[in-house]
Amino acid sequence: MDSCKRHLETMRRCRTDASNAWRTAAWVRVPYPFQWGPPTFHFKTSIIMVIVSLVASVDSLSSYHATSLLVNLSPPTRGVVSRGIGFEGISTLIAGVWGTGTGSTTLTENIHTLENTKMASRRALQFGAVLLVIFSFFGKIGALLASIPVALAASVLCFTWALIVALGLSTLRYTQAASSRNMIIVGFTLFISMSVPAYFQQYEPSTNLILPSYLLPYAAASSGPVRSGSNGLNFAVNALLSINVVVALLVALILDNTVPGSRQERGVYIWSDPNSLEMDPASLEPYRLPEKISCWFRWAKCVGI
Repeated sequence: MDSCKRHLETMRRCRTDASNAWRTAAWVRVPYPFQWGPPTFHFKTSIIMVIVSLVASVDSLSSYHATSLLVNLSPPTRGVVSRGIGFEGISTLIAGVWGTGTGSTTLTENIHTLENTKMASRRALQFGAVLLVIFSFFGKIGALLASIPVALAASVLCFTWALIVALGLSTLRYTQAASSRNMIIVGFTLFISMSVPAYFQQYEPSTNLILPSYLLPYAAASSGPVRSGSNGLNFAVNALLSINVVVALLVALILDNTVPGSRQERGVYIWSDPNSLEMDPASLEPYRLPEKISCWFRWAKCVGI
């Protein structure tokens, strides 16, 4: 803690001319399993991660459908969605073994990359993935990325997240957007998802350190307003209610399934007949794995994937 306080200004900016990131970073570094020691498990954080994983799965599901609409493909079937979520789980497991600190999920920003570049080729995405894997072995590249000024990163995020919000709201075109039911649900969800987490994040422990946004739920969990007889329950509830996407998902899910509305009004008729897609082999051809890879996953057919 004392060391962090001494280097507070360096951590705040992380510039190459103000820190030793570029000088101390290795040119080549090969990561290996359990490089930070054996994994540890805590019940309180496990509950939070289970809920967050469910939220990430819902976000991935919406990304699958948005991408299919963007490239003029039929919506993915249940088996295709299950396969995608399963691969994300396997990737998260591998990330945990290698100690990356974050899980793997579908990045919504990539949808805007497809829309802006008009490039939806699988080969192009595979080539980009190979480049990212190669770059991960060079520490100097990581130091260069870490030296990007905060103002520049914030300006890029403002543009990116604005597009993400627009993409999410654009799915309302399949519903009756002029319906008072839908307008109230969307408006109330947006308001609650911003106000409730902001209230819980006020209980962040006082510290001189600047916590990243992904650590705010854990900071609020240790001193949040929910204080029952169970410390584990307090930790989980305070952390979950300080995460915007969790609150938005819970509120939208409850309201959309409890407030009366027709299937046309809710827009669920768009995805209401997945069996018709499974009967058409041509519609599933773009979703098939390459032949050299699919031969290793023939066993997955027994679980409906």
